[in-house]
Amino acid sequence: MTPRTQPAHTWVKSSYSDANGGDCVEWAPAVAAATGVVPVRDSKRPTGPALMLSPSAFVGLVTLARSTDVG
Repeated sequence: MTPRTQPAHTWVKSSYSDANGGDCVEWAPAVAAATGVVPVRDSKRPTGPALMLSPSAFVGLVTLARSTDVG
């Protein structure tokens, strides 16, 4: 299986991403609303692959991010 380039969507950067380009995670809410699949990508690789998550898996990812001490 080869990675596919994601089409141009409006991507929203996570509030956990910092202003210096680190930890940049983005998701495409309009795609999620239209398809029921939540695309998540690394904003530093906009033409790279995206994870395609179920809504419940996305909630789990957000819950994990909120509970992880990265400091």
